[in-house]
Amino acid sequence: MAQPGLREDSTMKKFNVRISGLLAGYVVAIVLSLLSGFIHAADTLNERIADLSLQLFSTQGPAKAPIAAELAAFNDQSLIPTLVLAMRWTGSDVHVASALSQLTGEEISTWHDAYLWQERHPEIIPHATYKPLKLRFLGNTDARFKTLFDDPYGTRQNMRIRLEEIVWGGVQFDGIPSLDDANRVTAAAADYLLDTDLVFGIEINGDARAYPLRIMGWHEMANDVIGGVPVALAYCTLCGSGILYETLLEGSDEPLIFGSSGLLYRSNKLMFDRATNSLWNQFGGEPVVGSLANSGIKLKVRPIAITTWEAWREQHENTTVLSLQTGHIRNYNSGVVYNEYFASPDLMFPAAIKDEKQALQKDYVFGIRSVASSKAWPLSVFADKPVINDKVGSLSLMLLGDATTRTVRAYERREGEVFSQPSAGTLSTGELEWELGENFLVSSDGKQKRARLPGHISYWFAWENFMGVKSELYQP
Repeated sequence: MAQPGLREDSTMKKFNVRISGLLAGYVVAIVLSLLSGFIHAADTLNERIADLSLQLFSTQGPAKAPIAAELAAFNDQSLIPTLVLAMRWTGSDVHVASALSQLTGEEISTWHDAYLWQERHPEIIPHATYKPLKLRFLGNTDARFKTLFDDPYGTRQNMRIRLEEIVWGGVQFDGIPSLDDANRVTAAAADYLLDTDLVFGIEINGDARAYPLRIMGWHEMANDVIGGVPVALAYCTLCGSGILYETLLEGSDEPLIFGSSGLLYRSNKLMFDRATNSLWNQFGGEPVVGSLANSGIKLKVRPIAITTWEAWREQHENTTVLSLQTGHIRNYNSGVVYNEYFASPDLMFPAAIKDEKQALQKDYVFGIRSVASSKAWPLSVFADKPVINDKVGSLSLMLLGDATTRTVRAYERREGEVFSQPSAGTLSTGELEWELGENFLVSSDGKQKRARLPGHISYWFAWENFMGVKSELYQP
């Protein structure tokens, strides 16, 4: 039989436990009530911000001033991307610019200014209302744009580039038609070409093809099979780069077929593959948005050269070339496509460049990238010195260039080997002369070869922006 004192202690303990439970329940209820209030307040705030953001796009003139001012009054830098978007879609409005200047602490007057500030500040995370707003406007332009960013692939953590830096290029999705297994003609039948017309020249396994820039400027993508190898010629007119990629991935039965999405990233076009609709960086050959974004895929680069039609035809008698019968109606005459842009020192779309002391943003460079290091050579250095013996990291190489025709080819060389050009059309390393080929240099005795290295031409701004500190620029 239990003692009375023990019984009382037991009762008190049960009472205390009950009281503690009740108090805990009250505390939980209070916390939940507070959280509910905070959530409701946050929802209300987000609704207000979303409403103000939409008003930026629907209101014109002075009536936009109080809307922009109220957004700036939140003193929240996460709203900067929304204001940048408004500058893009409604023009460089002075009231939006004023709000941006207030939030950034810098003078912002144009969309270009705003975009460049945003690019230089990757630490700024857009407000929760930004993505639905941006996708709404992209979707109104073309519903297919919106589907490219469906969850889970369109979430920030699954994208390899920032949504706020992706801009509309002015055409619909796939609005720049790719050339897929395009019609070709013999060199003799290509009477539409001028000798001075520039072409992308490619030779794989003895199969030589020419892709005139005056045609490629209208299409920007050519999916083909050259010498039995599936490839895509990805031409970004805005950054001046034509890059040849192999498109049959290891373990795949069918090659990828690419098109131009109509979207841009730092004034470089975003390609898409027709199998998954993933977006790809044209400059890097890597998927950046979509189901392939984190696959680790990187397309293999093949050698390509820009040269004149006359020079390519003389070096490759059996070459074929694109026919004018592309299935599309375009003005394929010389000097028509993008002629104003190519002649201007300005960019059509903004992209940050850190240094123009060594080269101007639209100076042409020839670049080679490797796993360990990368390097670019201004085309101007080849004007007085057509042969350059140099290195990329530990790799020794020789470059043969012509600044006038934008032609540069690069080949491996052995350590200590020095190439020269004693006369036009000849290469020498002293005792040996070398025959120039699209895939190899071959010694005159036929005993030695030096492999061609994949590289390509681009504007300096694109190379500097995408390669950055990973690359160096050749100094004579």
